[in-house]
Amino acid sequence: MRKDEMAWENYGFAFVIDQRAGLDAEGNIIAWDYEGWSAALGNRPGNEAPGNVITGFLAGFAPAAFVPQAPAPDPAGRFNNGNNSAPSYVVGCVGDACGGSGTIKSERVLSHRLKGLFWTGPLRSPERLQNTFAHESFMDEIAARVKADPVAYRLRHLSNPRIIDVVKAAAKAANWDTRPSPRPGIRRTGILSGRGIACVGYEGENGYSGMVAEVDVNQSTGAIVVKRLVVAQDCGPISSPDGLKNQTEGGALQGLSRALMEEVTWDDQKVTSVDWKTYHSMDLGSKVPQIETVLINRTDEEATGAGETAITVVAAAIGNAIFDATGARLRQVPFTPERVKAALAART
Repeated sequence: MRKDEMAWENYGFAFVIDQRAGLDAEGNIIAWDYEGWSAALGNRPGNEAPGNVITGFLAGFAPAAFVPQAPAPDPAGRFNNGNNSAPSYVVGCVGDACGGSGTIKSERVLSHRLKGLFWTGPLRSPERLQNTFAHESFMDEIAARVKADPVAYRLRHLSNPRIIDVVKAAAKAANWDTRPSPRPGIRRTGILSGRGIACVGYEGENGYSGMVAEVDVNQSTGAIVVKRLVVAQDCGPISSPDGLKNQTEGGALQGLSRALMEEVTWDDQKVTSVDWKTYHSMDLGSKVPQIETVLINRTDEEATGAGETAITVVAAAIGNAIFDATGARLRQVPFTPERVKAALAART
């Protein structure tokens, strides 16, 4: 039954992420520190691990063994950013090999995995979406602190031409309003408009995406209306432009649903989000924003992923647009009206 699947099947990963940065006298980031905590139980099913999903577990198979590593092992000889735990702005050096896409040389990334109570698995862009939301929101906060334009500040700390190009392409197509965030002269009543940007090198080098979001924020109700999403996509050589555009638009809409609505809920006994009335997602009657795609065709590069790049940056782009409009920073997804109103009330 529907409630069996929604109450027991694998969820996306919950994360708590703490980040710090150090700046020089000119406002450049010279150190970035990441520490994240997430819980896991099971993962993808397969011939060797059918117990990774609840159906296999109920059939008598055990989930994959949870083996904590303490102390943490040394990096395995090369920069591996498969979960996007490292931000796009670090050099990414492991020994003499550097694989990051940024300029920040002083870097620390420490991830903690705990054995969870809920089944977890590959909800689209698993872990990459959560980490990128934290990175891109934090990058926006730092840019605001030094009163720099968010696009220009990102470009100042990027070195990989492919991620630089998607940032520039999205900003150009969106006719980006160059200035620091938040916008000046913010009113405390009525509906406010803002724009925000986010970018990612998916899994480090498995596709590149930049997104600009334009939003309206109703300060009385806490409602967010996303009016426009502009997405620039680089997945190497493009064999089917329409197919890539469909993937990009689909990822953007699913990301919109997760950014504004989707959330597992529970009480002291059970999961309570067990159907489409209690687990809120976009439906066929939902208002959707204008979505514009910019496809960058790189015929001299290897093909990379495209199915999870756009969804990875949606929450961050929308959160940054809300901050630009209102001066309120949202640090928890989804951006429900209650959380929006709480953030608005906490403004100084």
